[in-house]
Amino acid sequence: MNYYELFQIPVSPVVDKKLVAQQYIALQKAHHPDFFTNESDTDKETALATSAAINKGYQIFQQTDKTIEYFLQLQQIIEADEKYPLPPHFLMEMMELNEAIDEQNDTYNKQIASFEQEMANELTSILNRYQQQPTDTSVLNDLKLYYYKKKYLKRILERLDE
Repeated sequence: MNYYELFQIPVSPVVDKKLVAQQYIALQKAHHPDFFTNESDTDKETALATSAAINKGYQIFQQTDKTIEYFLQLQQIIEADEKYPLPPHFLMEMMELNEAIDEQNDTYNKQIASFEQEMANELTSILNRYQQQPTDTSVLNDLKLYYYKKKYLKRILERLDE
């Protein structure tokens, strides 16, 4: 199932969330299982499956990171369970962050905020380049690198929540 096609929106790492919400409502009005209670079992099952796909697509498009991941998978830029080598300088920064966290050093909150801001700026730059050159493979590779760096940082942040 291609959620971009389902929602009739352009294939892009960033989606118009307002348009997605409008499409979601329209799609659910047309396909929600509650509207198929008097139909055949086949039609009920089809409505249920379609409604589930609509919900899944909507959930993906509501989260920037999930949208980027889905976009990269659709473009066959990333694969499930891919072991992507991150740059050594990034890994060193993450190691320092992990050490600060382990030592209960108060500087890690500032480091995390700094990394998150850096990554937000990086994403903005990549998306601007994508808008200008959507078929440029270097832009897609930069988006892939961003995705894996963000995923790595997210694992560290999840560890903090435990």
